[in-house]
Amino acid sequence: MTVIALPRDRRRAPVALGACLLSFAAFWLAQRAAHVSMIDLMVYRAEGRTVLAGGDLYALRTTEAHLPTTYPPFAALLFTPLTLLGTGVLRTLATAGNLALLVGFVALALRLVGHTRVESVWWVAAAAVWCEPVWTTLRYGQINLLIAVLVLWDLTRRPGHRWAGLGIGLAAAIKLTPALFAVFLLVTGMVAHKRQLCAGPWLRHARGAAATFAGATLLAAAVLPYDSRRFWCRMVFETGRVGLVEDTGNQSLRGVLARLLHSPEPGPWWIGAAVLTGAAGLAVAVAAELSGLRSWATAACAVTALLVSPVSWSHHWIWCVPMVLVVATRNRAAAVSTGLVFCSYALWWVPHGPGRLELHQNGAELTLSALYGGAGCVFLILTAARVRACRFQRLQAVANE
Repeated sequence: MTVIALPRDRRRAPVALGACLLSFAAFWLAQRAAHVSMIDLMVYRAEGRTVLAGGDLYALRTTEAHLPTTYPPFAALLFTPLTLLGTGVLRTLATAGNLALLVGFVALALRLVGHTRVESVWWVAAAAVWCEPVWTTLRYGQINLLIAVLVLWDLTRRPGHRWAGLGIGLAAAIKLTPALFAVFLLVTGMVAHKRQLCAGPWLRHARGAAATFAGATLLAAAVLPYDSRRFWCRMVFETGRVGLVEDTGNQSLRGVLARLLHSPEPGPWWIGAAVLTGAAGLAVAVAAELSGLRSWATAACAVTALLVSPVSWSHHWIWCVPMVLVVATRNRAAAVSTGLVFCSYALWWVPHGPGRLELHQNGAELTLSALYGGAGCVFLILTAARVRACRFQRLQAVANE
């Protein structure tokens, strides 16, 4: 009997795939043992039913928590197929779909940092499924991974590709926060033009995103005129409908400041912090992009959007996956530390729940409940340092010529 030995590189991928499948199976069992409700998925299906029944989308209150509709009308149109499935089948398919999206998300994030080995996708996905933002995304049946995949698919394709802007535009039409990526592309193009660089690819990308967003929004307005008018004229400004701002799950600057100031409305403090952070974060992302650091720029833009948004629930921070991978390209120890922040579940160690306990946190509790926001701010500083180092290296290279 002849034994054929496979090259080591060819043996690695099946081993990594097996480890990933084992991790996913354990994750699936853990979620079932925890009796996850997938409550947001149930809200999505209720939105789809409301659209089909011709009801008032933004008067909807559903599930035992009486949750409202918070996304633009275009998202509700996309949720209508969910009404065709029973609860059990829907939950199973949503879990399987989100796990598949996680693999795609990891693959795109690795492509972003220039790493294309197949076995790395499986190993990273096997670990990433256990970080708190991903766990919570699947626990609630959220669409965060779909949004992130659309954005990364758009940003990891070759410059000037035919469908440039499609992913970002669709993501923004479903959920407004990704619109900052279009702003990032537009500002980058404008700065490049001012510096007499070729600004075409960035400006075309921004126009593609804007056109896609407008098309999807107008489609929703044609099908759901009343709901579209209510959302864009009123609901989009009522951020309080999403939940309590001081909730420990809110890892935006507004949530951090609400807990720090022991006030449910941080008011001008948050507005000032959001304006400064938004301007600084966007400037850092643009500088990174113009320095050829697309991976750092993309992660910095995502982090900026999460920080300045009125509400950024912990599960919105699935962008920690590319953030960790980007940091790992420069400093493995820093990447491990960042990963531990998002895998520790430490923000849930503090008092939370009914009674607005988050408004009475002490120093240690305030620190734990600001971990994601703090990590995001540190990442923006690291990105600025990386841009500076890149520019210094270029100046040295010019001087040595």
